[in-house]
Amino acid sequence: MKSNRKVEENFLWDQIMKKHFSIAWTFPKLLVSSVLLISIICIFYNLSFSNASNPSNHRSNIINTLHVVDQAMPPPVSSPPKLGPPEKTTLHHLVFGIAASARLWEHRKNYIKLWWKSQEMRGTVWLDKAVANRSDDHLLPPVKISCDTSKFKYKNLKGHRSAIRISRIVSETLRLGFEDVRWFVMGDDDTYFVPENLVRVLSKYDHNQLYYIGSLSESHLQNIHFSYGMAYGGGGFAISYPLAKALAKMQDRCIQRYPGLYGSDDRIHAFMAELGIPLTKEPGFHQYDVYGSLLGLLSAHPVAPLISIHHLDVVEPIFPNVNRVQALQRPRVPIKLDSAAIMQQSVCYDKTRSWTISVSWGYTVQIYRGIFSVREMEMPDRTFLNWYKRADYTGFSFNTRPVARHACQKPFVFYLSNALYNKNTNQTASEYVQDRLPSSECKWNMANPSRIERVQVYKKPDPHLWDKAPRRNCCRVLPRKKKGTMAIDVRVCGEDDVIELQ
Repeated sequence: MKSNRKVEENFLWDQIMKKHFSIAWTFPKLLVSSVLLISIICIFYNLSFSNASNPSNHRSNIINTLHVVDQAMPPPVSSPPKLGPPEKTTLHHLVFGIAASARLWEHRKNYIKLWWKSQEMRGTVWLDKAVANRSDDHLLPPVKISCDTSKFKYKNLKGHRSAIRISRIVSETLRLGFEDVRWFVMGDDDTYFVPENLVRVLSKYDHNQLYYIGSLSESHLQNIHFSYGMAYGGGGFAISYPLAKALAKMQDRCIQRYPGLYGSDDRIHAFMAELGIPLTKEPGFHQYDVYGSLLGLLSAHPVAPLISIHHLDVVEPIFPNVNRVQALQRPRVPIKLDSAAIMQQSVCYDKTRSWTISVSWGYTVQIYRGIFSVREMEMPDRTFLNWYKRADYTGFSFNTRPVARHACQKPFVFYLSNALYNKNTNQTASEYVQDRLPSSECKWNMANPSRIERVQVYKKPDPHLWDKAPRRNCCRVLPRKKKGTMAIDVRVCGEDDVIELQ
């Protein structure tokens, strides 16, 4: 028993000693490991601090880092080369499509010759059938015959099916393949254009966008019957090249949908509506749906470039005692000298004689007894009748004023007789001669304008007139030098210029 107990005690003692020595050996190991770990950390910290304090190493690290980033980043996109200012729109960029008929061609081609410039302009006259060749053909646009439109239905009892042919002129002109075209301009053979002003107006717009540019009728009833959103074709309208391409793609299908429309311009308007293109209105296009004299309209022209005059065979000649072609020849000289200012109105006063003077440069000067406000003078005299002859003055789509009946209130009208340019003074001089008409004697006790035989107007050309915000020119009466002659200076208004009554 004792021997067994002794064996057990020895065994327990051995186990206790083994555990004691195991713990004794484990603690030094942990201590040594901890010391080694701290030493290694200190060594790396010192090395890092040394590298950080060395600029060359720092730059090397940054460069290596950037190199890695550069490899991960996509290459930079090169910026496009800087382009110069866009080329200005000129007559070369315009192509005209002129609607004409063989029956009236021999007469109406004389209107076109007045404004067409064969060396500078491009376009085509579209006829319904062939006409004989003439010696003056080189002064006119080339003539072509419109395509057959008999396959299209036309059901308007008051119109003529030639409207379908004319409505396709823009598309047919496009298919001729003219190059470097920005605008297609539509007009009639009895339309007179001022091409320089047409270019000025179209230059304001981006020809790469879809534009439909024109103006309305002077007749309120016409605009109600057709549309206040339609460009009247006789006065002319312009379509940008991209819009002409879009029109050509769908036009023939669209024609089939509108057999009951009256004319060509309301068909074009229907096509524009389907394309979603509104009319951009420019007041210089003139349909002139009126009868009688244009004196009131042209003498109080809107503050906008004169672009066109339509219905030349309907209205009276714009100058008295000559035929229509001769009348339109007269403003060609002032148009050449200062096209931007043609028929632009200026109003001034001769306060010593209590006269109001209205100058329509290149056309007329009118002298009124008494002092009238500019607000009144800028409204046209009703020297014309509405397209619907039974309509009164409320039938116009703009403000007008009645023609004076009293002998003392009637204006004295002086029409352009000549114009020239002085290079030394950079100034135009235009002369206007009184149109003497029989009238009753005025018994007012005031100066009589009938004693003025001619008016001389001096003005510097301003080709950039419409590059600025629209503003009416100013004028002033110059001191008298010759008996029976009045001299007037027309100029761009200054910052402080105001046309005051007193």
